[in-house]
Amino acid sequence: MKIEHIAMYVTDPERARDFFVKYLGGVSNDGYHNVKTDFRSFFISFEDGARLEIMTKPEIIDDEKPLNRTGYAHIAFSAGSKEKVDELTEKLKADGYEVISGPRTTGDGYYESCIVGIEGNQVEITV
Repeated sequence: MKIEHIAMYVTDPERARDFFVKYLGGVSNDGYHNVKTDFRSFFISFEDGARLEIMTKPEIIDDEKPLNRTGYAHIAFSAGSKEKVDELTEKLKADGYEVISGPRTTGDGYYESCIVGIEGNQVEITV
């Protein structure tokens, strides 16, 4: 069994799409729009075959996302090396994204950083 894709609701799908394309190397489709329901989505594909669906609809509620909560905690991307983790973390920080940890080696041996990305959702960058 493999995960086919992961989906996330956002209030600004174009901004979310641009984040994953600009910083994480994703490639977006042209998008989908259901004119009856005003549901919109983009599929972002990554080089290893993973896909992320970015979705929105008019009645979406953007609740607060405390860092310590139940449910999905973050989405992790492999940058390929410690140097690339460091570079991408610095770029995101310089562009105004909050770095909440790292870059560092965790107790279980991961070299990673974690940032608050699109709409309060955490993104982990690892080797």
